[in-house]
Amino acid sequence: MRSVLWAGFLGLALVASGCVGTLDGRHRAGVPFVKDSVEGRYERPVERVYAAAREVIRYNGTLTRETTQLGETNTVRVLEGKVNQRSVWVRVEPLDPKVTRVVVQVRTPAGGKDLDLAHELEKQIALQLTR
Repeated sequence: MRSVLWAGFLGLALVASGCVGTLDGRHRAGVPFVKDSVEGRYERPVERVYAAAREVIRYNGTLTRETTQLGETNTVRVLEGKVNQRSVWVRVEPLDPKVTRVVVQVRTPAGGKDLDLAHELEKQIALQLTR
C-alpha cells in the first residue's frame, strides 16, 4: 500500500513541475498545463504594435531581449522583459496586412502563471495604440 502511495506522490510531483514553452521558442522550468498567456488582435501595422509593446514593457519594468524569428511564414518579433519580478514575453506577428496579433505570456519566478499581469500589459498595449 505504501509503495502505491509513494508512486502516486511521485507521479503528482512530476506533473506539477516540468518545462513550459515560452513565446520565443525556448523552454523554462515551470508548472505545465496552465493558461499563462493572453491574446489581442489590432487593426494596426506590425511596427506600430511592436513599438507600443516595447514602450509598455519599458514603462512597467525592464526590457531584456528583442528577438526576430525569421523561420516562420511571417516575420515574428518577440520581446522579453521583467515586470514586478515576473518574466514577460510579448509576441507580435501579422495575421494579414491589416491585422496584427499580440500574445502576452507572464510567469512568476517559481514558474507559476500571472494572468492578471498578462491582462494588464495587453490592455496597456491597446491603450498605447490609441495615442
